[in-house]
Parts: sequence; structure tokens; C-alpha cells
Amino acid sequence: MHKVLGILFLIGFIGVSTNFAYSQDMGLATFQETAQVIVDRSISQNVTASITLQSTSIQEIRIPAELEQKLREDKMIKAVIITNQEQCVLGVFDESCIMINVVRDPDAKGIIEIQDAARQVAMPYIDEINRVFDTDAKPHSVFVHSDDASNEAFETSGVISGRGVISVVYTMPRESTDSMYEKISAILIPKIIRDGGGFYDVAKNLSFEENSKMTFSLIPLESKSLLQLKLSVDYPNEANNISEVSPLDLLKTDKINRSDYFSAGFYPLNSIIQVVILSPEDETISNIRGNIISTQVVDGEMIPTDITKPGWVFDPQEGQRIQGKYIFGQETTISKDKLKFSLGDVQPSSIESFDESIIVVAIISIVAIAAALFYLKGYRK
Repeated sequence: MHKVLGILFLIGFIGVSTNFAYSQDMGLATFQETAQVIVDRSISQNVTASITLQSTSIQEIRIPAELEQKLREDKMIKAVIITNQEQCVLGVFDESCIMINVVRDPDAKGIIEIQDAARQVAMPYIDEINRVFDTDAKPHSVFVHSDDASNEAFETSGVISGRGVISVVYTMPRESTDSMYEKISAILIPKIIRDGGGFYDVAKNLSFEENSKMTFSLIPLESKSLLQLKLSVDYPNEANNISEVSPLDLLKTDKINRSDYFSAGFYPLNSIIQVVILSPEDETISNIRGNIISTQVVDGEMIPTDITKPGWVFDPQEGQRIQGKYIFGQETTISKDKLKFSLGDVQPSSIESFDESIIVVAIISIVAIAAALFYLKGYRK
């Protein structure tokens, strides 16, 4: 699998035009909606269901242009993260966080000097970030990441956490997820997208769940920034109890619709459902209720031969890391029964320890992979 930074760079490159066409009939928009389920038997033992809205356009996820440019052009900045995750890093309890992740200064010696150098990088930005998001986060701590467990398991490259990343942490009173999501999405997401429903509506409803959490991240690229708003729900210690995966049950909905934002054209790759299974032992999926799309191998990846048809692509379908992606084709909705499949040796009916960041959405970057792998393979209808 391509490393995340390379993928993100290519997403930024692709995002130069809002509707980049690979063929006469198929378009790509910079705005993407992704539903994701992670069954993690290797690290946290949790099941996590999430909705992510992302774009490289500051018109679709609205960040002041001057702030976005300053963050992107500062080569010491790796990411800006706003979250109400209960413990965004070690030492934070029952507070919401703003984390400005920076590159470790190679000239800094010793932990105090390293922390001071990181604090100096982040300090010029926090007041403006507070103004933009109507927050009042105060300095809390500087956290030096040293564990790559999550990055190795999920095959990410440490954009959010991992060795060499330092989080300058600011905290504020913890806000309920539904209230925080309502406020932040109203600031970030334009009315035309909010009114378009789709995955946004699923996320909004999911925000009222007891274990729901919200995270916004800004990840600088070469010429743009990847902007992600993520709503997730954890099911603690449930990974080993899952024998049948039903993504929409975990997302608390009977069906999921694509956003009306894409109704003006054919954008089959801008709405994706992704399932990732991590296990210390080999797993096999079976009893797949929905369609399996015919595929071909392009640059080592399984790619659908006809993206007008809805269905699953599993790559691979067995092993210690299984990844499945569902695309809608020309359909606009899918019901929960057509997305179910089983784990284990069932006769088929049709053809990743605790990370220091508390998985602050350490998996945030994998969301980009879900759509990007399809985008980067030179599709034709």
C-alpha cells in the first residue's frame, strides 16, 4: 500500500479542479464522504464506526485562506487537530483538546529543549485557531510521541502520531459530541452540503450516541491542505465478539444515502464505505450479502473493472489485515442487509496495544486511503 504522505500529496494534486474527469462521464469532486468500520483485534480490541467528510477545498470545508496558507507553508507543522476525545494524549482527562502537531527540531537537545522548541512553533497559531472555531483552549502540555504501534498496524506514516511527532496540547472544557459537532460543522460545512444529507446526516445522528467523539484535522500538503471532519463511535472490547460485520448497524442506520451534493454528475468514487479487519491471526471473510465487483490488478491494487456497478472490493479477502471498500456505482442508496458479511470459515453465499495518542483518531489518515486508492489508478468507465 502506498504510504499516506504520498497518497495525501496526490490527493492534493488531484484536487486542483473540483471536477477532475477521468473519462467523459465520470467525475471527481474534491469533497468526499467516507463511512468506515474498524474491527481491531490487534491493538485496542475495539470496534470503531465513523463518518468522515473531507476535502482539499477551503470552499467545501471552510477554513480562512490566510490561516490555511500560513499553516501549510510552515514546514514544521504536521497537523492541527481539534477533538473531544476523552484522553487526547496521556495526562489529559475529561477535556477537549486542540493539538498542534509539529516536527521535532533536530537541533534541540534534551526533553525540555525539545518541548520548548515545539511550543515556540505552535504558539503563533493558537489565538487565531481559537477565534476561527469559537473556542478558548489554554496551554496544557507538550507530548513527545515515541510509539509507532498504530502506524505500523494501519500502514500509515505518522502524520498524526508516531516517532518524530510532537503534540503541543491546548485544552478547554469538554463539550458533548452532539453540541460540538453541531457547532463545528456549522462553521466548517457550507449549507449546500449540510442540506444535501448523505453521510453528513448519518454523522449528525451518530453524534448523540453515548460513546461518540468528534475530531477535525487539518493536514498540510504541498499546495493545499487535507481537511477532515470525523464523527466516530467506539464499541469497547467488542472486536472479538464480532462474527458478522454489519457496517450500518454499527453506524445506527438502516440505510445510507449518498449526498445530494453529487447529484449534478456521476461521482462514483466520492462516497465510499470501508471496512478494515485487523487480527493477530489469519481471518477469512465469507457469506457476503451484497455484490462483489469484478476487479483487475493495477499497481498491486485490486481495482473494479466497471465502476458503474455497486458492490464490494476486498483487497485482500483473507489474512491478518483485510480491507473492503464498497462503491455505489450508479446507485444512490444502500440498505444494511446488503452490506453484511461474516468473519470465519462460513460457506460463502456469493462469489491493527494502546497507542500513546489514545488513537486520537490516529486512524484519521487511513480515511484518505479509502477513497484515494481508487482515485490514483487511472480509472476508465
